[in-house]
Amino acid sequence: MRHERFSIESKIAILEKNVPLALEYLSDCTICPRECHVDRTTDDSGECGMPAELGISSANLHHGEEPPISGTGGSGTIFLSGCNLHCQYCQNYPISQYRNGEFYSSAEAASMMIDLEKRGAHNINFVTPSHYVPQLMEAMLIAYKTGLTMPIVYNSSGYDSLEMLKLLDGIIDIYMPDMRYDDPSNSAKYSDVTDYPEINRIAIREMHRQVGVLRVEDEIAVQGLLIRHLVLPKGISGSKVIFDFIAGEISAETFVAVMSQFFPAYNACNHPDISKRLTQAEYDEAIAWFDEAGLANGYIQPYFG
Repeated sequence: MRHERFSIESKIAILEKNVPLALEYLSDCTICPRECHVDRTTDDSGECGMPAELGISSANLHHGEEPPISGTGGSGTIFLSGCNLHCQYCQNYPISQYRNGEFYSSAEAASMMIDLEKRGAHNINFVTPSHYVPQLMEAMLIAYKTGLTMPIVYNSSGYDSLEMLKLLDGIIDIYMPDMRYDDPSNSAKYSDVTDYPEINRIAIREMHRQVGVLRVEDEIAVQGLLIRHLVLPKGISGSKVIFDFIAGEISAETFVAVMSQFFPAYNACNHPDISKRLTQAEYDEAIAWFDEAGLANGYIQPYFG
């Protein structure tokens, strides 16, 4: 099934309808699968540690994403503070766990988006957006009404609410989620959520339903799903099962970035199985499973160990 490109006019119409609905979730927060039921409008916060106001660490052109995302001009990345996961090996832990950044209004975030487009970005790339969906929808509405024309990239951990994803249907052009674990005991131990595999698969199915397989025009992604899979030591990431799921239940044409850059950041040194770098043999084994699954479109990295 070919998915039609979303027009700016249709995005504005959907956002005008869905933004008020989404913002209601802030007063009894169930924006992510944690369902903390806190009132973030009163500066209360749940597992993500963030109130209703947008916490943003940085907004810059990023040239280190996958080739069709960064292109030649860079991806307009907006790094959001806080996270609904507590990954013991997070490489962005100053932003995700220590919540570094400053608070901005939705209008100020919209201005950042417009500025990134003027600077030559190929897209607007929300990094760790799962706990900020309503506010980002509000910012997108303002930005599109004031001239934004670029695609939106939703760059998440893959631990996303199905309800929120449905409110984003027709708005997000490119979904770039992680698939991290196949085993709930590993997701509990290393990311503090027992239901990651189940929630993650539901989210991936919905993302693919909305946007389909990644489409690239003139070497730049314009719409679709790009899954990221960080290979963890000792088989913790469950690569074989995840690749088989993608090929069998999503599409063998799915674009997948098989990532090799794990190193023991944050609290990883406190966990023996992830206290050392990924080995070449472990990464090569994951690539063999990728090939065995019959996946056709991979971004295979050089080994970074």
